[in-house]
Amino acid sequence: MAIHQNAGDHHRALASELNHACFCDEVSLDALQRRLATDCMTYGLSHSVEARPNLFARMPYFVSRRQLESMAELINAIEWVVALPAYQAKVLAWAPPIARFAPQARGVFFGYDFHLDDPDPRLIEINTNAGGALLNVMLNGLQPSCHVTCGGLHALTTAMAHIERDFVNMFRSEWRRQRGDEPLRSIAIVDVDPQQQYLSPEFALFAQLFRANGIAAVVADPAELELRGGALWHRDLQIDLVYNRLTDFSLSEAGSAVLAEAYLRSLIVLTPHPHAHALYADKRNLTLLCDETLLQSWGVGESIRSVLRRCIPRSVLVTEENREALWKERQQLFFKPYAGYGGKAAYRGDKITRRVWNEISTGNYIAQQTVPAGQRRLPAQCDPVTLKVDVRNYVYEGAVQLVAARMYQGQTTNFRTAGGGFAPVLMVDDARSWASRSCHCFVKQSSSE
Repeated sequence: MAIHQNAGDHHRALASELNHACFCDEVSLDALQRRLATDCMTYGLSHSVEARPNLFARMPYFVSRRQLESMAELINAIEWVVALPAYQAKVLAWAPPIARFAPQARGVFFGYDFHLDDPDPRLIEINTNAGGALLNVMLNGLQPSCHVTCGGLHALTTAMAHIERDFVNMFRSEWRRQRGDEPLRSIAIVDVDPQQQYLSPEFALFAQLFRANGIAAVVADPAELELRGGALWHRDLQIDLVYNRLTDFSLSEAGSAVLAEAYLRSLIVLTPHPHAHALYADKRNLTLLCDETLLQSWGVGESIRSVLRRCIPRSVLVTEENREALWKERQQLFFKPYAGYGGKAAYRGDKITRRVWNEISTGNYIAQQTVPAGQRRLPAQCDPVTLKVDVRNYVYEGAVQLVAARMYQGQTTNFRTAGGGFAPVLMVDDARSWASRSCHCFVKQSSSE
């Protein structure tokens, strides 16, 4: 165990060193544009991606094998707790009524977002409609050429070779859970005003992927859907399954009314759905996963509690009773709304004003211990610039399908930072040997030391 731990510490340190000093070849965004312009699956998307200059980062992000394993270990621990009847009763008690409707579908593309600056990965939040998976697949094969000798990198790209097929099979699995052997004929990818969404190129990619696999597909606003003859329709296409990209997680807004009715009447398979959001993505759930006394009362063993303790920052509900104590601690806290997403209405405690605090302390917020984001230095004309990084695990049925990074500056992840955006994740394993052979920055730095 000590040998494994020492090796893990060494690889994590080397990953950090490479993130700080390796500026070899940039991610080939020109090659990506050529692929988009010529590949039959992506033809026509070049312009929409080019119009989003901060969608993809200029550099990859390095992680160690142990960091990847630790993130997967935490995901498995959370799955164990979520399966407990006592946990489900607790979270469904504060969830909206629609969340108590429990379909057989599990929910596609859960996103577990981590900061990796500490020795242990720290979970920032869980999302149940995480975007970007198929966009990150497009980066496959465009990793910097100086790193291709890394054995760990080969393992990651090999796993991604058939990932588009795996994604399609995932949707078919969701369908079979509720419909058995009936054929899946059509999918609607649904979001509000989808063409104006920043990740709209991904909607088009999914539609093309489904069509290429014999499934009719449309991208639609929920207002374009209607119920006719006991079925959900988009114009003249009857919809079997809805790939839900809405941030109206409880389907409570007026524009979601038709979709909510079709869901509750089981006229469609909806994935992901309100029940999954209530079990996983409501920020209040993090406070339960940090509550040692509660976890013990549910029979959660020390081995699982230890993983949760190491990898989930302390999180508590903001209440009238603790508001003054939290105000005094605010420099070390981050405040998030229960149903928040994308950093909206979230606040760093060290930046907060009394006026904002008065709104937060009477609203629906949790306070989470602030943990530093990872860092990646990028080359610049003068001095290198440093971006923050979070790492997203795309997960289905508790299994990690894909790992990607997001680079940014500012309070939370965004796509407004020059040189930032989605980035490939490269695994450092038996790393100093390949780095010394392959990474020119590493060789240059080592020679000067």
